Amino acid sequence: MNKNTVLAWATTIMIIVGLGLIALGAFRYYEVAGYGFAAVGVGFFCIAWVFNALKGRM
Repeated sequence: MNKNTVLAWATTIMIIVGLGLIALGAFRYYEVAGYGFAAVGVGFFCIAWVFNALKGRM
């Protein structure tokens, strides 16, 4: 596996984890903790976006 493949897998895994965290915040926790889970999920999306932008540049 080269570095672009590793970044692609990292992006995919982070998107899946981000979706899971947003789903936890939306459907499992209805209090203030749900906002925290959703915010962390959005943060995972942002980091995955950076990983996707780095593909081919490193």
